[in-house]
Amino acid sequence: MEHIEEELTLVEHLSELRKRLIIVISVFVVALTIGFLISQKLLNYIKKAASVSIDWNVFGFTDGFLIYFKCAFIVALLFTLPIFLYQTWAFVKPGLTEDESKGTLLYVPLSFFLFIIGVAFSYFVVFPLVLDFMSTINQNIGAMETYGIAQYFTFMFNVVFPISIIFEMPVVVLFLTKLGILDPDKLRKMRKLAYFVLVVIGVSMTPPDVVSDLLIIIPLFLLFEISILCSKWSIKKTKKTEG
Repeated sequence: MEHIEEELTLVEHLSELRKRLIIVISVFVVALTIGFLISQKLLNYIKKAASVSIDWNVFGFTDGFLIYFKCAFIVALLFTLPIFLYQTWAFVKPGLTEDESKGTLLYVPLSFFLFIIGVAFSYFVVFPLVLDFMSTINQNIGAMETYGIAQYFTFMFNVVFPISIIFEMPVVVLFLTKLGILDPDKLRKMRKLAYFVLVVIGVSMTPPDVVSDLLIIIPLFLLFEISILCSKWSIKKTKKTEG
């Protein structure tokens, strides 16, 4: 009898997981369609917003289509991310206490908000600096600048998305604090090491000048300090709940 109940529970879990996946996939497909419809306007905006005037060229018949698809995929990803996070939370919710359920629900909008902030910061601040620096170097050596659209967007994604992921640091720290892996004291003790790692990351992503380095390193430091505050807040809230 107990074995049958376990099988029914497993079937129920799989059925629930299937339902959640169908919702996420459906939203992704709809968002991907919307992405294709707005890709032209979005690509034109990206071109106009670039700090350096660049002519896009295609070196293959499929380059234009692939860029349309990549653009649509990114739009779909941005629209689907909060839905995916919410559905993940809804799936694990039955196994959480009421306080844990309320606490983890905060991760959904916070994670999405930080990701959008990271995309905006990396695209409007860091990417123009890197692009301008690279263009200046090419002009200094007398090279004829002819950029392929595929190479341009690959370069842009390689700059924008790693920084956007780093902006998720407070959410990751908050989650690890909830699990008991991190706490404010541990974070303070590793501050020097963390700062060193963040400096290496910042310097590797920006042109070799002090202003550009500071423009990315200072926000990364602030993210780490915010992460410590988030960890401290989480610990206090947990103690208050238990007390």
